[in-house]
Amino acid sequence: MRTIDRPIKRSKLRSFFGMKYYEILRRILWIKKRKLFSSQRIQNELPYSVFSHKTILKRKLKDVDMWMQENKIVNLNIAIRRIDHITIKPGEIFSYWKLIGKPTKSKGYLDGMILRNGKFTSSTGGGLCQLSNLIFWMAIHSPLSVIERHRHSYDVFPDSNRTQPFGSGATCFYPHVDLMIQNNTSDVYQIILSLDNEYLYGELRCSSKPSTTFKIVERNHLIKPEYWGGYGRYNELYQQELDSNGNIIKEDLIIKNSAIMMYSPLLSDENNSKN
Repeated sequence: MRTIDRPIKRSKLRSFFGMKYYEILRRILWIKKRKLFSSQRIQNELPYSVFSHKTILKRKLKDVDMWMQENKIVNLNIAIRRIDHITIKPGEIFSYWKLIGKPTKSKGYLDGMILRNGKFTSSTGGGLCQLSNLIFWMAIHSPLSVIERHRHSYDVFPDSNRTQPFGSGATCFYPHVDLMIQNNTSDVYQIILSLDNEYLYGELRCSSKPSTTFKIVERNHLIKPEYWGGYGRYNELYQQELDSNGNIIKEDLIIKNSAIMMYSPLLSDENNSKN
């Protein structure tokens, strides 16, 4: 039976040098493969819609001040300007952090909510995982290939009003915890992003009319107590490709998730999400 190991608490010094090491490796990768990374944005939208989705911007969460979510909206608004209307040409790679760059106060980013060692805290640029989650969800509803995606180590939110299956997001941490998507098709793809006071909106568009659609199916969902205390949550996500009549052409296992639950599985979603 699958298990989750007890979370490791590393010293601040080790964490600092570890982050610097991985940052250097990531910058070397960006330089070595710079010609492969997508960079062109075109103002005209490509003619065909592949998939669209929206996610709510503000949720009432236990022990989380609403100002963090207000600041998150500011941060998202800055970040989407770097990605909105970006194209991914055949052979190109979309890199979330290469396009956005480091979120700093000098660029207008505010302190927003982040998850660190299983606890909510604030940091400059906090909240940008909502954008990487959305882009990843759109990508797996298309023929694009996700070549780098990092799962959340913690199951943060209860299932109240959840519109996506558990574990269908992509966490991000500048610069090495990245989301990278490669276009191995012969068509051009384009990411369209916007937000208002209620939702973050995303749409994936294409230069050619899609002949198939994609569906994500959750299987083998499990919540169980771990040997060290606390609860772990598990599932598998499958990508189904469907023809125009809704028949399954192909099915692939794309994600195996395991995460530590940050709320009690024995309480209702309503009690878990109250302030």
